[in-house]
Amino acid sequence: MKHSIFLSKFLPLLFLIVFPISSDASLRLPVNAKFPATQAEKLIRELNLFPKEQVNIADHDFLTSSAPKLVEKPLKFPNLIADSIQDLAHHAGYFKIDHSHAARMFYFFFESRNSKNDPVVIWLTGGPGCSSELALFYENGPFRIAKNLSLVWNEYGWDKVSNLLYVDQPTGTGFSYSTDKRDIRHNEDGVSNDLYDFLQAFFAKHPELVNNDFYITGESYAGHYIPAFAARLHRGNKAKEGIHINLKGFAIGNGLTEPGIQYAAYSDYALDMGVISKSDHDRINKVLPVCEIATKLCGTDGTISCLAAYLVCNTIFNSIVAHAGGVNYYDIRKKCEGSLCYDFSNLENFLNQKSVRDALGVGDIDFVSCSTSVYLAMLVDWMRNLESGIPTLLEDGVKLLVYAGEYDLICNWLGNWRWVHAMKWSGQKEFNSSSEVPFVVDSSEAGLLKSHGPLNFLKVHDAGHMVPMDQPKAALQMLKRWMENSLTESSEPKKLVSSI
Repeated sequence: MKHSIFLSKFLPLLFLIVFPISSDASLRLPVNAKFPATQAEKLIRELNLFPKEQVNIADHDFLTSSAPKLVEKPLKFPNLIADSIQDLAHHAGYFKIDHSHAARMFYFFFESRNSKNDPVVIWLTGGPGCSSELALFYENGPFRIAKNLSLVWNEYGWDKVSNLLYVDQPTGTGFSYSTDKRDIRHNEDGVSNDLYDFLQAFFAKHPELVNNDFYITGESYAGHYIPAFAARLHRGNKAKEGIHINLKGFAIGNGLTEPGIQYAAYSDYALDMGVISKSDHDRINKVLPVCEIATKLCGTDGTISCLAAYLVCNTIFNSIVAHAGGVNYYDIRKKCEGSLCYDFSNLENFLNQKSVRDALGVGDIDFVSCSTSVYLAMLVDWMRNLESGIPTLLEDGVKLLVYAGEYDLICNWLGNWRWVHAMKWSGQKEFNSSSEVPFVVDSSEAGLLKSHGPLNFLKVHDAGHMVPMDQPKAALQMLKRWMENSLTESSEPKKLVSSI
């Protein structure tokens, strides 16, 4: 106990002492004191995104104080290329967050193209601090943005099998805003409570959907959001706090969920995939003991330990990227060209058009594609283990699907594979000993699947960090069959080789 207390107090100092004397310059914390902010800005620029503001703190609330808690309007995009699909119910709206000073959460709602009786699915994008419009227009939404900034229908949009929600969260992200800086969230309690309150208001507005099955989905840092939100929703249902929401499952795509295990997998994955050499791997792994201590301490005394863990452990990832020489860490098959890894600039170009903004009803609120301020605010949350709340959900029959594109480095399949297998629950032994089977789409193997009871793990072939963008048909089939409990249809046993 005394040893842990000592380290928790002096770990940041220990880190600064250890790393400057390292013979490997790439393992040092950058001398720039603004390192985390620089890191956040770098991640945003590599997507070719240039938000005007760092966070959406407005100088006034364009919605009147007399406006209802949830303001929702029918949505008709002005530049949607005509198709045979007619009169679909699309909505955009704002929710006044209950337990806040002045926060309003922006969302999209698309009714299913198939049936209103389809499940309700909510999507959460990570970052932390990136808008869910990234997924809406580039991954699994009803349409994609064409080069001329028109919209074209997405043949594999998830609204083909679900009533689909996208939320800009946490506050300050996308079109979600506040007039009070105190509304910026710093942990999963704040994030999950806001989402829970939003769902209560949403289902009060749409009582016809209350009895539908409900699923939570998302990717990347949503590997933190999703388990926390699922646990909050489950607790609310058990306590009969408000409207009962028919939670059936949650799905995490290429997520960061258990950093203590996932950061240790970085160098192994990079070595296995030929991104770094064995000597690089061994040198980088010298940081692991300090990272592991820091991660264990994160949460025991709050901010200092968790921030120290972030600073220590991220040298592992940054060292790999430095040695890899321009590799796209979202998809290692690709190279970043200059500072550009993906070009998502048309997202900002499209949403900043006056005709689109008028259709959305966002007034003069800026669109913050990714917020550096939200990123920094969540640093004390980054290294916390969100796996710890999942076993209770599994024991109560709530389904979990963890899926990962095989070519993603930043939230790679190996790290996710390891934490899923290490998770202690009543079905752990049976899950770990179960056979892997092909996940078949159109008679072709689209991935490898492992399942037992409510737990599924899917490694998706030929995909990077954003599976629905890289493999849209397989992603749609994955969602549909998972909700129908038929993921293993047309599958034959096949061994998946891993280095657990």
